[in-house]
Amino acid sequence: QVQLAESGGGLVQTGGSLRLSCAASGRTFGRYTMGWFRQAPGKEREFVAALSRSGGSTDYAESVRGRFFISRDIGKNTVYLEMSSLKPEDTALYYCAANALATLTARSGYDYWGQGTQVTVSS
Repeated sequence: QVQLAESGGGLVQTGGSLRLSCAASGRTFGRYTMGWFRQAPGKEREFVAALSRSGGSTDYAESVRGRFFISRDIGKNTVYLEMSSLKPEDTALYYCAANALATLTARSGYDYWGQGTQVTVSS
């Protein structure tokens, strides 16, 4: 089992940048495909980005591709989501998640979730 804790959210102006962090504890970090998801008020939770357990493959939602970047630091057991050129439509609660079965990236089937960190982009 793995526990996840997100941080780094906040209020930023349109065009600004933020880096979200997801600290993992419990089982070895490299055993999971890691993902970021977000949920805006009144909307369904949606996939944002994923990183394979090997760290060699990434996947991004079309809406964030080229602006967001997922990475990890195995030594710190932390996954990051670097967000740039932020838009008001990026405003949401961002969640980190871990997938124990996927061998590459995945957009569903995540087993473990953090509590989320709020990102608000002002226009």
